[in-house]
Amino acid sequence: MSIAMRSDRFEATYLIETPLDPAKVAEVMAGEQSCGTFTRVHGETDDLRARARAVVERVEELEPAASPSLPNTWLERQKRPGPWRRARIAISFPTGNVGANLPTLAATVAGNLFDLGEVTGLRLDSVRLPADYRKQFDAPRHGVAGTRRLTGVERGALVGSIIKPNLGLSAEETGELVGTLCAAGLDFIKDDEICADPVHAPLAQRVPAVMDRVRRHQDRTGKHVMVAFNISDETDAMRRHADLVEREGGSCVMVSLNWCGFSAVQTLRRHSGLVLHGHRNGFGALSRHPSLGIGFDAYQTLWRLAGVDHMHVHGLQGKFAQPDAEVIDGAKSCLAPLAEGCDDAVIPAFSSGQWAGTVPVTWDAVGTDDLLFMSGGGIMAHPDGPAAGVTSIRQAWDAVREGVTLPDAAATRPELKRALEFFGAPK
Repeated sequence: MSIAMRSDRFEATYLIETPLDPAKVAEVMAGEQSCGTFTRVHGETDDLRARARAVVERVEELEPAASPSLPNTWLERQKRPGPWRRARIAISFPTGNVGANLPTLAATVAGNLFDLGEVTGLRLDSVRLPADYRKQFDAPRHGVAGTRRLTGVERGALVGSIIKPNLGLSAEETGELVGTLCAAGLDFIKDDEICADPVHAPLAQRVPAVMDRVRRHQDRTGKHVMVAFNISDETDAMRRHADLVEREGGSCVMVSLNWCGFSAVQTLRRHSGLVLHGHRNGFGALSRHPSLGIGFDAYQTLWRLAGVDHMHVHGLQGKFAQPDAEVIDGAKSCLAPLAEGCDDAVIPAFSSGQWAGTVPVTWDAVGTDDLLFMSGGGIMAHPDGPAAGVTSIRQAWDAVREGVTLPDAAATRPELKRALEFFGAPK
Protein backbone atom coordinates (compact mmCIF):
# COMPACT_ATOMS: atom_id res chain seq x y z
CA MET A 1 0.00 0.00 0.00
CA SER A 2 1.26 3.48 -0.83
CA ILE A 3 2.69 5.26 2.23
CA ALA A 4 0.72 8.38 1.36
CA MET A 5 -2.57 6.55 0.84
CA ARG A 6 -5.47 8.37 2.45
CA SER A 7 -8.29 6.59 4.23
CA ASP A 8 -10.83 7.99 1.77
CA ARG A 9 -9.01 7.01 -1.45
CA PHE A 10 -7.92 3.78 -3.11
CA GLU A 11 -5.11 3.50 -5.63
CA ALA A 12 -4.52 1.62 -8.89
CA THR A 13 -1.27 1.30 -10.80
CA TYR A 14 -0.97 0.82 -14.55
CA LEU A 15 1.55 0.21 -17.30
CA ILE A 16 0.68 2.34 -20.32
CA GLU A 17 2.10 2.74 -23.83
CA THR A 18 1.38 5.82 -25.92
CA PRO A 19 2.94 8.15 -28.52
CA LEU A 20 1.65 11.08 -26.42
CA ASP A 21 2.90 12.62 -23.19
CA PRO A 22 2.31 9.90 -20.53
CA ALA A 23 1.48 12.53 -17.88
CA LYS A 24 -1.28 13.95 -20.07
CA VAL A 25 -2.60 10.47 -20.84
CA ALA A 26 -2.68 9.74 -17.09
CA GLU A 27 -4.84 12.85 -16.61
CA VAL A 28 -7.19 11.61 -19.34
CA MET A 29 -7.47 8.27 -17.55
CA ALA A 30 -8.18 9.96 -14.22
CA GLY A 31 -10.90 12.11 -15.71
CA GLU A 32 -12.47 9.31 -17.76
CA GLN A 33 -12.75 7.02 -14.74
CA SER A 34 -14.17 9.58 -12.32
CA CYS A 35 -16.23 12.69 -13.00
CA GLY A 36 -14.99 13.71 -16.45
CA THR A 37 -14.86 12.85 -20.11
CA PHE A 38 -12.75 14.02 -23.05
CA THR A 39 -13.84 17.62 -22.44
CA ARG A 40 -15.19 19.57 -19.50
CA VAL A 41 -18.99 19.48 -19.41
CA HIS A 42 -21.75 21.60 -17.91
CA GLY A 43 -22.16 20.86 -14.21
CA GLU A 44 -18.57 19.70 -13.71
CA THR A 45 -17.80 22.46 -11.23
CA ASP A 46 -14.55 22.97 -9.41
CA ASP A 47 -16.23 21.83 -6.20
CA LEU A 48 -17.49 18.64 -7.82
CA ARG A 49 -14.05 17.92 -9.27
CA ALA A 50 -12.45 18.44 -5.86
CA ARG A 51 -14.81 15.88 -4.34
CA ALA A 52 -15.06 13.28 -7.06
CA ARG A 53 -12.17 13.47 -9.51
CA ALA A 54 -9.43 10.85 -9.55
CA VAL A 55 -5.90 12.15 -9.00
CA VAL A 56 -2.70 11.19 -10.79
CA GLU A 57 -0.30 10.35 -7.98
CA ARG A 58 2.83 9.26 -9.86
CA VAL A 59 4.19 8.97 -13.39
CA GLU A 60 7.40 7.01 -13.97
CA GLU A 61 8.53 6.93 -17.58
CA LEU A 62 10.17 3.69 -18.76
CA GLU A 63 12.15 2.62 -21.81
CA PRO A 64 10.16 3.23 -25.03
CA ALA A 65 8.99 0.43 -27.32
CA ALA A 66 10.26 -0.02 -30.86
CA SER A 67 6.74 -0.43 -32.22
CA PRO A 68 3.18 -0.20 -30.91
CA SER A 69 1.97 -3.24 -28.99
CA LEU A 70 -1.60 -2.93 -30.26
CA PRO A 71 -3.31 -1.33 -33.27
CA ASN A 72 -5.13 1.94 -32.69
CA THR A 73 -7.43 3.49 -35.26
CA TRP A 74 -7.89 6.70 -33.26
CA LEU A 75 -4.16 7.41 -33.34
CA GLU A 76 -4.03 6.54 -37.02
CA ARG A 77 -6.69 9.14 -37.70
CA GLN A 78 -4.66 11.62 -35.69
CA LYS A 79 -1.59 10.66 -37.75
CA ARG A 80 0.41 10.22 -34.56
CA PRO A 81 3.63 8.25 -35.11
CA GLY A 82 5.96 7.00 -32.41
CA PRO A 83 8.10 6.93 -30.42
CA TRP A 84 5.97 4.61 -28.32
CA ARG A 85 6.50 5.86 -24.80
CA ARG A 86 5.88 3.61 -21.85
CA ALA A 87 5.22 4.63 -18.27
CA ARG A 88 4.08 3.24 -14.96
CA ILE A 89 1.44 5.45 -13.41
CA ALA A 90 -0.58 5.51 -10.19
CA ILE A 91 -4.05 7.02 -9.89
CA SER A 92 -6.08 7.39 -6.71
CA PHE A 93 -9.87 7.46 -6.61
CA PRO A 94 -12.29 8.65 -3.92
CA THR A 95 -13.85 5.69 -2.12
CA GLY A 96 -17.11 7.66 -2.09
CA ASN A 97 -17.34 7.34 -5.88
CA VAL A 98 -17.80 3.59 -5.49
CA GLY A 99 -18.86 2.58 -2.00
CA ALA A 100 -18.81 -1.13 -1.15
CA ASN A 101 -19.72 -2.12 -4.72
CA LEU A 102 -17.29 -4.65 -6.19
CA PRO A 103 -18.50 -4.63 -9.82
CA THR A 104 -18.30 -0.84 -9.85
CA LEU A 105 -14.86 -0.92 -8.22
CA ALA A 106 -13.69 -3.18 -11.07
CA ALA A 107 -15.32 -0.93 -13.67
CA THR A 108 -13.58 2.07 -12.10
CA VAL A 109 -10.03 0.70 -12.08
CA ALA A 110 -10.40 -1.03 -15.45
CA GLY A 111 -13.55 -0.63 -17.57
CA ASN A 112 -13.21 1.58 -20.63
CA LEU A 113 -9.54 2.30 -19.97
CA PHE A 114 -8.57 -0.59 -22.24
CA ASP A 115 -10.38 1.11 -25.14
CA LEU A 116 -8.85 4.56 -24.80
CA GLY A 117 -7.69 6.07 -28.09
CA GLU A 118 -4.61 7.57 -26.47
CA VAL A 119 -2.92 4.24 -25.72
CA THR A 120 -1.42 1.38 -27.69
CA GLY A 121 -1.11 -0.65 -24.52
CA LEU A 122 -2.61 -0.55 -21.03
CA ARG A 123 -2.37 -3.03 -18.19
CA LEU A 124 -3.82 -2.81 -14.68
CA ASP A 125 -1.06 -3.97 -12.34
CA SER A 126 -2.32 -3.48 -8.80
CA VAL A 127 -5.17 -2.19 -6.65
CA ARG A 128 -4.46 -0.92 -3.13
CA LEU A 129 -7.14 -0.17 -0.55
CA PRO A 130 -7.13 1.59 2.82
CA ALA A 131 -8.02 -0.74 5.68
CA ASP A 132 -11.41 0.75 6.56
CA TYR A 133 -12.53 0.55 2.95
CA ARG A 134 -11.27 -3.02 2.52
CA LYS A 135 -13.34 -4.07 5.56
CA GLN A 136 -16.54 -2.98 3.82
CA PHE A 137 -16.17 -5.90 1.41
CA ASP A 138 -16.36 -9.65 1.94
CA ALA A 139 -13.46 -11.57 3.46
CA PRO A 140 -12.57 -15.26 3.34
CA ARG A 141 -14.63 -17.31 5.77
CA HIS A 142 -11.87 -19.86 6.20
CA GLY A 143 -8.61 -18.96 4.41
CA VAL A 144 -5.45 -20.69 5.58
CA ALA A 145 -6.38 -21.44 9.19
CA GLY A 146 -9.90 -22.63 8.43
CA THR A 147 -8.79 -24.92 5.63
CA ARG A 148 -6.16 -26.47 7.88
CA ARG A 149 -8.72 -26.95 10.63
CA LEU A 150 -11.28 -28.63 8.37
CA THR A 151 -8.74 -30.99 6.83
CA GLY A 152 -6.90 -31.67 10.07
CA VAL A 153 -3.56 -30.63 8.55
CA GLU A 154 -1.77 -28.64 11.23
CA ARG A 155 1.59 -28.42 9.44
CA GLY A 156 3.00 -29.07 6.00
CA ALA A 157 1.58 -28.31 2.59
CA LEU A 158 -1.93 -29.51 1.85
CA VAL A 159 -1.64 -32.16 -0.85
CA GLY A 160 -4.42 -32.41 -3.40
CA SER A 161 -5.38 -33.89 -6.73
CA ILE A 162 -7.88 -33.44 -9.54
CA ILE A 163 -10.50 -35.93 -10.67
CA LYS A 164 -9.35 -37.41 -13.98
CA PRO A 165 -10.71 -38.26 -16.51
CA ASN A 166 -12.14 -34.78 -16.16
CA LEU A 167 -15.34 -35.70 -18.02
CA GLY A 168 -17.18 -38.91 -18.83
CA LEU A 169 -17.25 -40.70 -15.49
CA SER A 170 -20.68 -41.50 -14.07
CA ALA A 171 -21.60 -40.34 -10.60
CA GLU A 172 -20.86 -43.79 -9.20
CA GLU A 173 -17.55 -44.05 -11.05
CA THR A 174 -16.58 -40.65 -9.72
CA GLY A 175 -17.43 -41.79 -6.22
CA GLU A 176 -15.26 -44.88 -6.61
CA LEU A 177 -12.33 -42.79 -7.83
CA VAL A 178 -12.71 -40.38 -4.91
CA GLY A 179 -12.68 -43.37 -2.56
CA THR A 180 -9.37 -44.46 -4.10
CA LEU A 181 -7.93 -40.97 -3.77
CA CYS A 182 -9.05 -40.68 -0.15
CA ALA A 183 -7.36 -44.00 0.63
CA ALA A 184 -4.20 -42.70 -1.07
CA GLY A 185 -3.88 -40.13 1.71
CA LEU A 186 -4.90 -36.87 0.06
CA ASP A 187 -6.05 -33.79 1.94
CA PHE A 188 -7.95 -32.23 -0.96
CA ILE A 189 -9.69 -33.35 -4.17
CA LYS A 190 -11.26 -31.10 -6.77
CA ASP A 191 -13.46 -31.35 -9.82
CA ASP A 192 -12.05 -30.20 -13.12
CA GLU A 193 -13.24 -26.77 -14.22
CA ILE A 194 -15.15 -28.18 -17.19
CA CYS A 195 -17.08 -30.70 -15.12
CA ALA A 196 -19.90 -29.01 -13.21
CA ASP A 197 -23.36 -30.50 -13.72
CA PRO A 198 -23.06 -32.80 -16.78
CA VAL A 199 -25.84 -35.09 -17.91
CA HIS A 200 -23.77 -38.22 -17.30
CA ALA A 201 -22.92 -37.22 -13.69
CA PRO A 202 -25.27 -34.51 -12.41
CA LEU A 203 -24.42 -32.92 -9.10
CA ALA A 204 -27.64 -34.26 -7.60
CA GLN A 205 -26.16 -37.75 -8.02
CA ARG A 206 -22.43 -37.02 -7.93
CA VAL A 207 -22.36 -35.16 -4.61
CA PRO A 208 -24.06 -37.99 -2.65
CA ALA A 209 -21.91 -40.65 -4.37
CA VAL A 210 -18.69 -38.79 -3.60
CA MET A 211 -19.60 -37.81 -0.06
CA ASP A 212 -20.58 -41.40 0.72
CA ARG A 213 -16.93 -42.34 0.15
CA VAL A 214 -15.63 -39.31 2.01
CA ARG A 215 -17.77 -40.19 5.04
CA ARG A 216 -16.72 -43.84 4.95
CA HIS A 217 -13.07 -42.80 4.85
CA GLN A 218 -13.63 -40.40 7.73
CA ASP A 219 -15.36 -43.11 9.77
CA ARG A 220 -12.38 -45.44 9.22
CA THR A 221 -9.56 -42.96 9.73
CA GLY A 222 -10.96 -39.83 11.37
CA LYS A 223 -9.68 -37.83 8.40
CA HIS A 224 -12.00 -35.46 6.50
CA VAL A 225 -10.87 -35.09 2.90
CA MET A 226 -11.96 -31.75 1.46
CA VAL A 227 -13.66 -32.10 -1.92
CA ALA A 228 -14.17 -28.98 -4.04
CA PHE A 229 -17.32 -29.65 -6.04
CA ASN A 230 -17.54 -27.50 -9.16
CA ILE A 231 -20.91 -25.77 -8.78
CA SER A 232 -20.34 -23.08 -11.44
CA ASP A 233 -23.77 -22.14 -12.75
CA GLU A 234 -26.26 -19.29 -12.61
CA THR A 235 -26.63 -17.78 -9.16
CA ASP A 236 -29.77 -19.54 -7.86
CA ALA A 237 -28.50 -22.91 -9.08
CA MET A 238 -25.16 -22.38 -7.31
CA ARG A 239 -26.97 -21.71 -4.04
CA ARG A 240 -28.95 -24.93 -4.46
CA HIS A 241 -25.81 -26.89 -5.28
CA ALA A 242 -24.01 -25.46 -2.24
CA ASP A 243 -26.93 -26.42 -0.01
CA LEU A 244 -26.72 -30.00 -1.33
CA VAL A 245 -22.99 -30.18 -0.62
CA GLU A 246 -23.57 -28.90 2.91
CA ARG A 247 -26.40 -31.38 3.56
CA GLU A 248 -24.13 -34.23 2.49
CA GLY A 249 -21.39 -33.15 4.90
CA GLY A 250 -19.10 -31.51 2.36
CA SER A 251 -16.82 -28.63 3.21
CA CYS A 252 -15.92 -26.94 -0.09
CA VAL A 253 -17.27 -25.78 -3.44
CA MET A 254 -15.43 -24.52 -6.50
CA VAL A 255 -16.41 -21.71 -8.82
CA SER A 256 -15.04 -20.66 -12.22
CA LEU A 257 -14.61 -17.04 -11.23
CA ASN A 258 -14.38 -15.34 -14.61
CA TRP A 259 -17.53 -16.93 -16.00
CA CYS A 260 -19.73 -16.58 -12.92
CA GLY A 261 -18.76 -12.98 -12.14
CA PHE A 262 -18.28 -10.88 -9.04
CA SER A 263 -21.94 -10.56 -8.13
CA ALA A 264 -22.64 -14.30 -8.30
CA VAL A 265 -19.59 -15.14 -6.20
CA GLN A 266 -20.50 -12.50 -3.62
CA THR A 267 -24.02 -13.90 -3.41
CA LEU A 268 -22.66 -17.42 -2.95
CA ARG A 269 -20.20 -16.26 -0.28
CA ARG A 270 -22.96 -14.60 1.72
CA HIS A 271 -25.28 -17.57 1.29
CA SER A 272 -22.94 -20.40 2.23
CA GLY A 273 -20.39 -21.07 4.95
CA LEU A 274 -18.51 -23.60 2.82
CA VAL A 275 -14.90 -23.07 1.77
CA LEU A 276 -14.90 -21.24 -1.56
CA HIS A 277 -12.26 -22.50 -4.00
CA GLY A 278 -11.68 -19.89 -6.69
CA HIS A 279 -10.64 -21.22 -10.10
CA ARG A 280 -9.21 -18.64 -12.46
CA ASN A 281 -9.64 -20.51 -15.79
CA GLY A 282 -9.72 -17.96 -18.59
CA PHE A 283 -7.33 -15.61 -16.80
CA GLY A 284 -4.81 -16.04 -19.60
CA ALA A 285 -7.10 -14.09 -21.91
CA LEU A 286 -6.81 -11.16 -19.48
CA SER A 287 -3.10 -11.40 -18.79
CA ARG A 288 -0.88 -13.09 -21.35
CA HIS A 289 -0.07 -9.98 -23.37
CA PRO A 290 2.42 -7.93 -21.31
CA SER A 291 0.92 -4.63 -22.50
CA LEU A 292 -2.76 -5.46 -22.15
CA GLY A 293 -5.20 -6.63 -19.55
CA ILE A 294 -4.95 -7.28 -15.83
CA GLY A 295 -1.98 -8.54 -13.85
CA PHE A 296 -2.55 -11.23 -11.24
CA ASP A 297 -1.90 -8.91 -8.29
CA ALA A 298 -4.84 -6.70 -9.26
CA TYR A 299 -6.92 -9.73 -10.24
CA GLN A 300 -6.50 -11.57 -6.95
CA THR A 301 -7.21 -8.37 -5.02
CA LEU A 302 -10.61 -7.95 -6.66
CA TRP A 303 -11.57 -11.59 -6.19
CA ARG A 304 -10.49 -11.64 -2.57
CA LEU A 305 -12.96 -8.81 -2.00
CA ALA A 306 -15.63 -11.30 -3.10
CA GLY A 307 -14.64 -13.58 -0.20
CA VAL A 308 -12.86 -16.52 -1.82
CA ASP A 309 -10.74 -18.77 0.40
CA HIS A 310 -8.43 -20.32 -2.24
CA MET A 311 -6.97 -18.84 -5.43
CA HIS A 312 -5.29 -20.73 -8.28
CA VAL A 313 -1.80 -19.47 -9.17
CA HIS A 314 -0.67 -22.29 -11.55
CA GLY A 315 2.54 -24.15 -10.77
CA LEU A 316 6.30 -23.78 -11.00
CA GLN A 317 8.00 -25.48 -13.94
CA GLY A 318 4.49 -26.46 -15.01
CA LYS A 319 2.74 -27.10 -18.30
CA PHE A 320 1.37 -23.59 -18.93
CA ALA A 321 2.90 -20.54 -20.60
CA GLN A 322 3.12 -18.40 -17.47
CA PRO A 323 6.70 -17.70 -16.28
CA ASP A 324 7.68 -18.92 -12.83
CA ALA A 325 8.22 -15.36 -11.61
CA GLU A 326 4.51 -14.59 -12.08
CA VAL A 327 3.51 -17.75 -10.22
CA ILE A 328 5.76 -16.80 -7.31
CA ASP A 329 4.54 -13.21 -7.17
CA GLY A 330 0.95 -14.45 -7.35
CA ALA A 331 1.37 -16.83 -4.45
CA LYS A 332 3.02 -14.17 -2.30
CA SER A 333 0.20 -11.76 -3.13
CA CYS A 334 -2.42 -14.27 -1.98
CA LEU A 335 -0.68 -14.74 1.34
CA ALA A 336 -0.22 -11.02 2.03
CA PRO A 337 -2.98 -8.94 3.68
CA LEU A 338 -4.85 -6.65 1.31
CA ALA A 339 -4.59 -3.78 3.79
CA GLU A 340 -2.77 -3.05 7.01
CA GLY A 341 -4.20 -4.94 9.96
CA CYS A 342 -6.44 -7.20 7.84
CA ASP A 343 -6.28 -10.96 8.43
CA ASP A 344 -7.52 -11.96 4.98
CA ALA A 345 -4.85 -14.17 3.42
CA VAL A 346 -6.08 -16.86 1.05
CA ILE A 347 -4.45 -20.17 0.16
CA PRO A 348 -2.56 -20.15 -3.14
CA ALA A 349 -3.39 -23.31 -5.09
CA PHE A 350 -0.44 -24.62 -7.10
CA SER A 351 -1.34 -26.90 -10.01
CA SER A 352 -0.32 -27.88 -13.56
CA GLY A 353 2.47 -30.39 -13.98
CA GLN A 354 3.30 -30.59 -10.26
CA TRP A 355 4.99 -33.61 -8.65
CA ALA A 356 7.55 -34.37 -5.96
CA GLY A 357 10.31 -32.92 -8.13
CA THR A 358 8.76 -29.44 -8.20
CA VAL A 359 8.50 -29.21 -4.40
CA PRO A 360 12.00 -27.73 -3.86
CA VAL A 361 11.51 -24.84 -6.29
CA THR A 362 8.12 -24.15 -4.70
CA TRP A 363 9.59 -24.06 -1.20
CA ASP A 364 12.55 -21.96 -2.29
CA ALA A 365 10.23 -19.49 -4.00
CA VAL A 366 7.62 -18.90 -1.32
CA GLY A 367 9.30 -20.12 1.88
CA THR A 368 6.09 -21.48 3.36
CA ASP A 369 3.89 -24.54 3.20
CA ASP A 370 0.70 -22.54 3.69
CA LEU A 371 -0.40 -23.63 0.25
CA LEU A 372 -2.35 -26.22 -1.66
CA PHE A 373 -0.04 -28.41 -3.76
CA MET A 374 -2.13 -30.21 -6.37
CA SER A 375 -0.79 -33.00 -8.51
CA GLY A 376 -2.56 -35.14 -11.10
CA GLY A 377 -0.09 -37.26 -13.03
CA GLY A 378 2.50 -36.90 -10.27
CA ILE A 379 0.17 -38.93 -8.07
CA MET A 380 -1.90 -41.08 -10.43
CA ALA A 381 1.04 -42.02 -12.69
CA HIS A 382 3.45 -42.99 -9.91
CA PRO A 383 4.69 -46.49 -10.82
CA ASP A 384 3.68 -47.86 -7.42
CA GLY A 385 0.21 -46.34 -7.44
CA PRO A 386 -1.58 -43.23 -6.14
CA ALA A 387 -0.76 -43.82 -2.47
CA ALA A 388 2.94 -43.93 -3.30
CA GLY A 389 2.52 -40.79 -5.39
CA VAL A 390 1.02 -38.90 -2.44
CA THR A 391 3.70 -40.24 -0.12
CA SER A 392 6.47 -39.15 -2.51
CA ILE A 393 5.14 -35.58 -2.43
CA ARG A 394 4.91 -35.55 1.35
CA GLN A 395 8.45 -36.95 1.56
CA ALA A 396 9.65 -34.15 -0.73
CA TRP A 397 8.02 -31.53 1.50
CA ASP A 398 9.57 -33.09 4.60
CA ALA A 399 12.96 -33.01 2.91
CA VAL A 400 12.84 -29.33 1.95
CA ARG A 401 11.68 -28.36 5.43
CA GLU A 402 14.69 -30.26 6.82
CA GLY A 403 17.08 -28.68 4.31
CA VAL A 404 17.81 -32.02 2.63
CA THR A 405 18.11 -32.41 -1.14
CA LEU A 406 15.67 -34.77 -2.86
CA PRO A 407 18.39 -37.20 -4.05
CA ASP A 408 19.72 -37.45 -0.49
CA ALA A 409 16.23 -37.86 0.94
CA ALA A 410 15.42 -40.53 -1.65
CA ALA A 411 18.14 -42.76 -0.25
CA THR A 412 15.86 -43.66 2.68
CA ARG A 413 12.47 -42.89 1.14
CA PRO A 414 11.54 -45.48 -1.52
CA GLU A 415 8.41 -43.71 -2.81
CA LEU A 416 10.38 -40.53 -3.48
CA LYS A 417 13.20 -42.55 -5.05
CA ARG A 418 10.79 -44.24 -7.46
CA ALA A 419 9.21 -40.89 -8.37
CA LEU A 420 12.59 -39.38 -9.22
CA GLU A 421 13.52 -42.43 -11.28
CA PHE A 422 10.22 -42.51 -13.13
CA PHE A 423 9.57 -38.79 -13.80
CA GLY A 424 13.21 -37.79 -14.15
CA ALA A 425 15.48 -35.64 -12.04
CA PRO A 426 13.98 -32.23 -11.15
CA LYS A 427 15.14 -29.35 -13.34
